[in-house]
Amino acid sequence: MRTTRNFDVIIVGGGHAGSEAAFASSKFGCRVLLITHNVQKIGELSCNPSIGGIGKGQLVKEIDALDGMMAIAADESGIHFKTLNSRKGSAVQSTRVQVDRKLYKKSIVNQIREQKNIFILEQSVKKLLLEGNQVSGIITEEDVCFLSKSVVLTTGTFLNGKIHIGSENFSGGRLRDKSSIMLAEQLRRLPFRTRRLKTGTPPRIDIKTVDFSKLEKQSGDDPISYFSFLRKRKEHLKQISCYITHTNSNTHQIILENLHKSPIYSGKIQGIGPRYCPSIEDKVVKFTHQPSHHIFLEQEGFRSRKIYPNGISTSLPIEIQEKFVRSICGLEKAKIIDPGYAVEYDCFDPNDLKQTLESKVIDGLFLAGQINGTTGYEEAASQGLLAGLNAALCVKKRYQWYPRRDQAYIGVMIDDLCTIGTEEPYRMFTARSEYRLSLREDNADLRLTELGYALGVVRKERFKCLQRKVELIRRESFRFRNTFLKKDSKKIELISGMLCSHLKKDTSIEDLLKRPEITCEKLVQCGILSTDGKMHIQKILENQIKYRGYIKKQMLEIKKRNFFDGIKIPITIKYQKIPGLSNEVLYKLNKHKPNSIGQASRISGVTPSAISILLIWMKKQGLI
Repeated sequence: MRTTRNFDVIIVGGGHAGSEAAFASSKFGCRVLLITHNVQKIGELSCNPSIGGIGKGQLVKEIDALDGMMAIAADESGIHFKTLNSRKGSAVQSTRVQVDRKLYKKSIVNQIREQKNIFILEQSVKKLLLEGNQVSGIITEEDVCFLSKSVVLTTGTFLNGKIHIGSENFSGGRLRDKSSIMLAEQLRRLPFRTRRLKTGTPPRIDIKTVDFSKLEKQSGDDPISYFSFLRKRKEHLKQISCYITHTNSNTHQIILENLHKSPIYSGKIQGIGPRYCPSIEDKVVKFTHQPSHHIFLEQEGFRSRKIYPNGISTSLPIEIQEKFVRSICGLEKAKIIDPGYAVEYDCFDPNDLKQTLESKVIDGLFLAGQINGTTGYEEAASQGLLAGLNAALCVKKRYQWYPRRDQAYIGVMIDDLCTIGTEEPYRMFTARSEYRLSLREDNADLRLTELGYALGVVRKERFKCLQRKVELIRRESFRFRNTFLKKDSKKIELISGMLCSHLKKDTSIEDLLKRPEITCEKLVQCGILSTDGKMHIQKILENQIKYRGYIKKQMLEIKKRNFFDGIKIPITIKYQKIPGLSNEVLYKLNKHKPNSIGQASRISGVTPSAISILLIWMKKQGLI
């Protein structure tokens, strides 16, 4: 075995989590090794060619606010931007963009290569090096040893991955990519709680065999949206449309008749699949009352021959896939380029992680992405960023950090995973956040960039950009409060017409925006506001004004929650010595090992009375 030079941080895996982890660690001056089995797949979009979505868009904005790569890559490769929930309040609106696969990957690779201190190596990892309960490096399948006191595992679906297509199954974490067997075997021998999960992907269709004249055209946003707080609208690529079609009774009949050939229903797949992204087999079986299901046909790039049919993920045999695809309107002559398939893989119980994503079992070992039971590029990337920055802080012997639930959707996800855990692939939604009025897309940088700058993960240029934005908000806010429309002016008459009631006194712009019927866009129509490039600032202020009362109430709840989150529970505490705790509570506390009273209170089965007992005992012991 050959030993080479030491690294500060080693990242295993070059997917979304691994790329963001390497990028974050390097900004602390750490020497980072990014090791992957195939350097050509760094930044690869393994499944759908899109970034963002409900709740996921907020994660992308937060990654950007913390100076990550995903938002910039999405903007540089975006070919179809869409604001979801646009008819609802801004608290639940999310951006989604269909991207050019090749351009997205190119952007990620370029950002990594431009960053100092990242060394990329194409090899497979077979083993972690351990010294007691401390990680000390890795060994590759070529028997090369790399030493480090901090390792981040971002293995995606590659740990003991198995691909299923009909009755056929074979080792692989992704089509045409081998899985990681030896590393999976070692990790199974360690004191981790292991489980099997499953995900899937639809067949890819040749664009030349689709009859678009039969399909419903769907255009993107106008004006075009964007993800990164550093981007300008004029820098967007040419936009294209996507198309909508539907399954039908014939499609469903073909699937039902061949259900026994699906590994999901034949029993060959034991792993649990994602509830919110089911296969077409599951849709047909579980939603029998639905006569059809939407399919979004998304081109994978400007020059790509492939169409991604979003909504028909499947693991049926190839010949059945061809048959049911051709039963769909517009796809009667469709040719499949790549078959759909399911992939089953190992992951670990995230209850075994600290909220910094460091293992409770092995010091210096961090886990991020699908290895923690999540699904989705955005969930993986945000975990990678957090794990990467904490791996660097660990090496620097600095206090590690994670966002709270009231600070970020990343904080919601981390708290859900580490406190409650997950029995199925975890996916982010706006509904998971009780503080979503405060955690909007438009204010992610206001919430997180200054924090990130203080930590060292946000670069100076981005922080200066935030400072300019804060100053613009301050000035515009002053103007909104102090610009009054006279009660007898023509502009007030226009506004009164919108309100169906006459305003009888001079009214400020701020007071106008308190009314649900009035928006910045309507004030522009009335000539009260101008379209001088400040609309994004004005919309932030509009949201702050409209939600002010609700947010004020939320802040009281947050203050109470943060008080209990601030009461830390020593890792050495022996819960069995505390009289009055039930067996169930003892089991849950010993299993989860919460780091605070607040986290303990969010564990299912830990009752309010148990929390009171714990608080009283800790106070008597002088721990509070």
